[in-house]
Amino acid sequence: MEWQPAGARLQFQAALPAKYPRKVSTTPTAPRARFRSQRIARFTESVIREMTRLAVRHGAINLAQGFPDFPAPAALKNAAAEAIDADINQYAITWGAKPFRDAIAAKYQRTYGVEFDTEREITVCCGATEGMIASLLAVLDPGDEVVLFEPFYENYGPDTQLCGATSRYVKLRAPDWSFDRDELRGAFTGRTKAIILNSPNNPTGKVFSREELRYIAELCQEFDCLAITDEIYEHILYDGTIHTPIMSLPGMRDRTILVNSMSKTYSVTGWRVGWVLATPDLTDSIRKVHDLLTVGAAAPLQQAGVLALCLPDDYYDRLSTEYAARRDHLVTSLQGAGFKCFIPQGAYYVMTDISAFGFADDSSFVRHLISHVGVAAVPGSSFFCPFGGRQSICSLLFLQKT
Repeated sequence: MEWQPAGARLQFQAALPAKYPRKVSTTPTAPRARFRSQRIARFTESVIREMTRLAVRHGAINLAQGFPDFPAPAALKNAAAEAIDADINQYAITWGAKPFRDAIAAKYQRTYGVEFDTEREITVCCGATEGMIASLLAVLDPGDEVVLFEPFYENYGPDTQLCGATSRYVKLRAPDWSFDRDELRGAFTGRTKAIILNSPNNPTGKVFSREELRYIAELCQEFDCLAITDEIYEHILYDGTIHTPIMSLPGMRDRTILVNSMSKTYSVTGWRVGWVLATPDLTDSIRKVHDLLTVGAAAPLQQAGVLALCLPDDYYDRLSTEYAARRDHLVTSLQGAGFKCFIPQGAYYVMTDISAFGFADDSSFVRHLISHVGVAAVPGSSFFCPFGGRQSICSLLFLQKT
């Protein structure tokens, strides 16, 4: 066939007989709904990220998204720069560079007395967010049920739906965010595959007591299900509160998936380096999902993580002390402005009762706060199901410099 200019090819195409019709949309402006998967039909964008964009638009102080506005430790930044300069810039082993996995194992043995096989029980991933969805995809099937404490971090509900599972909610009750044991027991059924536990909790700041964890552990064993734990705030604790991994309790070593990351403890939320700890059979499944999702976390930042996980205990003591000062400063300021605050035991969020301000709902209040006062918060409804329902609470961060 001879070469023909583009115009000739177009003329040839236009001359094709009717038995070779071109597929042309007759409604070019119609919504392309058929290309939207059913599993995401009920999802909305992250309310936290939306509030951040509104804060930028209005030049507001951002107390909505959980990232520090102060530098990461200098030694940690230097270690990352040195790793890049040393050409640690190619793929690490999919489930994590061995020096970093060794450091993770040493840290947990030193802090909690729990030992891990670095070859078979540790998966390094791209932050706790990936660690959680990889874990859920690895263990859940359509029709399974997952127990969630409410209010919950906004990802957990959609993560469960992406897996085709059903969420069953148990309320945490203000002001101390306790739960009713009978209500929790009633949420467990023969279809329960897991309970997601976030302690210290986002957004309430609740730290589950050892007694509460024992009761949850008993239910996991009775109903033969897993505890999937998000422990990224483990070292941000106040007033003598102690964090206990449920994995360390009797009977839970083999039925817990522990998710964590460097983000909050070391003030490097943009690095996206986390890990998942689980028994070999669970880890095998999690690694398969992780490999397909992201292949691996950034190699030079894993190398820097070796230094981070070997920091002395006084680093963690200072971390809690400095955040405690921010908490107290913000709570005092909020109370002075007429807010009712629920004092957190851990993490870096303050839940507030806004009913005294007379707004129709939390969303309208927060938007007013951003556009007229210049402070961004998170509407409490984003932490409850059904998503977007009216609430009289909102959440603020205390990350600003003191």
